[in-house]
Amino acid sequence: MEPLSSANFLPTDKTSWLAQVQKELKDPSAYETLRWHTDEGFVVEPYYTAEDLGQAPFTDAALGTTQQAQKQLPGWLNAPLYTLTDNDQADNGLLRDALTRGADTLVVALNESVWGDVTVQRLSRLLNGIKLSDNPIFFRLNTGNPADFVTALKTVAPYQLKGGLLTNVGVDMVEATRLTADALQFRTVCASSHDFHNAGATATQELAFTLSTLADSYDTLTDAGLTIDQLISKTILSVSVGTSYFMEIAKLRALRVLFHRFCGYYSPSGNPPGPFIHAQTSSFYDASTTPYTNLLRSTTEAMSAVIGGCDALTVRPYNAIFEQEDVAPGTPGRDREFADRIARNVSVLLKEESYFDKVADSSAGSYYIEILTHQLTEAAWALFLDVEQHGGFRKAFQSGFVAEVIEQAYRAKVEAVQQGRVLVGVTKFRHDELSLPTVNTLPENKDGLLPTRRLAQEFEVFTH
Repeated sequence: MEPLSSANFLPTDKTSWLAQVQKELKDPSAYETLRWHTDEGFVVEPYYTAEDLGQAPFTDAALGTTQQAQKQLPGWLNAPLYTLTDNDQADNGLLRDALTRGADTLVVALNESVWGDVTVQRLSRLLNGIKLSDNPIFFRLNTGNPADFVTALKTVAPYQLKGGLLTNVGVDMVEATRLTADALQFRTVCASSHDFHNAGATATQELAFTLSTLADSYDTLTDAGLTIDQLISKTILSVSVGTSYFMEIAKLRALRVLFHRFCGYYSPSGNPPGPFIHAQTSSFYDASTTPYTNLLRSTTEAMSAVIGGCDALTVRPYNAIFEQEDVAPGTPGRDREFADRIARNVSVLLKEESYFDKVADSSAGSYYIEILTHQLTEAAWALFLDVEQHGGFRKAFQSGFVAEVIEQAYRAKVEAVQQGRVLVGVTKFRHDELSLPTVNTLPENKDGLLPTRRLAQEFEVFTH
């Protein structure tokens, strides 16, 4: 028998594929049932070809702009999250241990109830043996004045700081940015999507509202005398990554395109550097009924984040939605040390065994991902411009516009589950653990602007 070659296969086109689908499914309208009417306001086809990329608006020029905005170097920082307690010495040991067991950087949350006003003495104990010029640390502040924090930090670590502040920008960030002007790798201008994501927003809304908050912040900071070049180089975008695998890949890629377009309006003659993107696996899609299924969700979310091109990745432990105090050792689903280790190792496995850190923008050229990225970019940009027509994010929020559209998106998600969409471990493949709590322990966002939700919570009726 002669070996098969390309000559044995006749060329085909999309029309032929569609005809075959109709034949196999015995339904002339079968194709319409395969189209994805997304929550984002556009339709995604089940199948794309090179022919689709060549048609407007998916032209070579648009494709080139999208790919040019993507991260050019592979790899990301493994950035586990730790919420500090009132035991500085124990926290220091935890952070140092993480840095020897796969963490490249750390996200450290300082809550007002535990830390109050940050002092040099406490920071010295916390950071003892950790050199911020080698190991970046991103601080999530829920306490005090950012400028006072930075002043204390520079006293403890008077060298070239790396890391930044994962705190939404306010007037106080003016001085914090000035104080760290010489630390080029310490970022103080942060805009995040977490509040929007955890309230139930679509990917389009997350992108648009994150960009809108950044526009308000840039206006405030430039009015205070900072230059746009200072701000762009100091910017970090922190986003939640959900379970819609391809959509979330496209979301991070679209975020880079949007940032590049956005900065072009502030500095039209320049070529701004790409943003530093911190991605965090979602709490919105976590379940407390069968907690180990959260491992599956966080792994696919992490894959979306790294394929989408994040610079730092925080994988939340599968039991992060539970309270950790007064838990008996060995209780199913409640082992904090085990959960932290597994979360940290998800990122390690994606590097060491899946080799995702060996290539930049690995989804580039995929007809499906490229078109999805373009659609999401344009949908988000249109909503961003709509918010600007409302007078910017603050005014749009005060008028109720932001909360209203997110509420509609959340109710649509709940309705989809009610109509049969599967929530693994909640509506299907469920196994309740005896000791699980029946309350939502997600922290409220500090400003209380939007509700903090979990999609599964409305469907978690405990049987024990």
